[in-house]
Order: sequence, then C-alpha cells, then structure tokens
Amino acid sequence: MAGKREEKREDLKARLIEAARNRIASEGLANLRAREITQDAGCALGGLYTAFADLDELVIHVNSSTLAALEHSLEETAGPIDGPVDTLRHLARGYLAFAVANRNLWRALFEHQRQSTPDWHLAEHLFLIGLIAEPLKQLQPSLSDEARFIRARTLFGAVHGVISISLEGRFVGLPLEVLEQEIDDFVGLIARGARA
Repeated sequence: MAGKREEKREDLKARLIEAARNRIASEGLANLRAREITQDAGCALGGLYTAFADLDELVIHVNSSTLAALEHSLEETAGPIDGPVDTLRHLARGYLAFAVANRNLWRALFEHQRQSTPDWHLAEHLFLIGLIAEPLKQLQPSLSDEARFIRARTLFGAVHGVISISLEGRFVGLPLEVLEQEIDDFVGLIARGARA
C-alpha cells in the first residue's frame, strides 16, 4: 500500500515539474503561478504542497532538470576537439547555444532566489565549473586545485556575463549575430594567456 502511495506521489511530482518547466519556458519565472501549474498538471492546488514544500522547492527541481539538460547538451554537441583551448571554446559555444535555445529556463537558473538552497542542488551547478577546470589543468598544470577552481569560476562568470547582458538586450550587450564569434575569440584569448 505504501509503495502505491509513493508511486502516485512520484507521478504527481513529475507532472508538476513538467508543468512548471513548460510554464517557465513559455512565460518566464516571474509569471509562474501555483494555480496554473496545478491546473496544467491535472491536480488540485493542494497537490503541489503534497509533493513539494512550496513553489520554491518546485522551481529548484525544474532548475535541476534544466542543469541536467544543459549537461547533456554540452556532452552531445561535442565534435572533434583539438586540445584544451578548443575544449574551452566548445564549452562556451555550447553554453551560448543552450542559453539562446532555452532562454527562460536558463534565466530561471540565475533568477530564482531562495534563502537556503539545498546542498544537492548547489552541487549540481558545479558540473559546469568542473568542465572548465579540466582544460585549465592542461593549460596551467602548476595551479593548485583551489586556484584552478577559482579561475574556472572567473572564466564562467565572464562568459556568462557577456551572454546574459547580450540576451537581455542591455546597451553594452552584443547583437546575437556577432555574440558567438566574440565569445569564441574572448575564450581563445584567455586560454592562450593562461597557457603563456
């Protein structure tokens, strides 16, 4: 009996995550409403609070699925890679492509504010830093693990910042038609500097 109940709860969670994901993708995080999500998921409003503590927890699970999709996308788009500089360029291009194709879901990863984020979800974000740190290890083998992790976070922050202000249409942002080339050149410049 308990197994059946847990199975139903897991099914409800999956439907709510999918409904919230679809709403965020089409309308953005700011327009997310519990009543609309539960309606889309085919359950009563109270069902959301049976499956999740609150709407914030549901968003964390949506963001978790977005991170998994991003990781899969970066792995799937891998072509022939010629060394660490090419790897970093590839990662930056893949990150940009994902952000452009999934704008609202990508933005939700950074817009969602919560007083305390579970450790498991924070750890999920670190895969990006790990992907960047690996080629940096080849470029700067003398860096300690801690320094390499910091450098990877800095590089991620720089690329993310350029993409973010550009996709938001800020006055210093770049038009989409030149954004990929500029990111590519920027990452190449940083990587060559790191090698030197």
